[in-house]
Amino acid sequence: MHDYYSARAAEYDRIYLKPERQPNLREMETWISRAFEGRSVLEIACGTGYWTQFLAPRAARVVALDAAEETLKIARGRVPPEKVEFVQGDAYAIPAARGSFDAAFAGFWWSHIPLNRVERFLSGLHQALKPGATVVFIDNRFVEGSSTPVSEQDADGNTYQTRALSDGTTHRVLKNFPSRAELLKAVRRDSQSAAYREWDYFWALEYTLAV
Repeated sequence: MHDYYSARAAEYDRIYLKPERQPNLREMETWISRAFEGRSVLEIACGTGYWTQFLAPRAARVVALDAAEETLKIARGRVPPEKVEFVQGDAYAIPAARGSFDAAFAGFWWSHIPLNRVERFLSGLHQALKPGATVVFIDNRFVEGSSTPVSEQDADGNTYQTRALSDGTTHRVLKNFPSRAELLKAVRRDSQSAAYREWDYFWALEYTLAV
């Protein structure tokens, strides 16, 4: 996965140009920019900083984490550094002080978590957050004719897509499409409230950590 996103860095943002997705994206961008107003935000898998640019103007500060230096280089050029600290690191071993943030965000990351690592990932994330913190995930719904077809499913239930880059290489990429029930169940233990919403092409999970 790291090698794929490193190789894809320069063309990653093309995914946001699909014409049919533009109304959804404009609504989501506005919603995200308001959701973290005044908060100290930990962003997981920030990629090229596409979503960071909507978090940063209203947040008190943002620490944006990604594993690939190639995507972080693009992100640093996109978002002014006054409120954002970009950090190269592992989402499964978050290099942050315990209880440092009162919010967290991850865009298009959940779908790349193997099913057997979701609980571990959430546990590590929650340890970096204060009690009562707000957490938001957004990701893709599978929409026939717009989404890349699923090409494979493994014994654990993870699904995969075969993706081609402009250099002609193809990559096997983990891409899960969780249901509303699966998402709410995953955060039930640690949250005091959770809400799920959908757009035509995307979903969002928003919850508040227990105090």
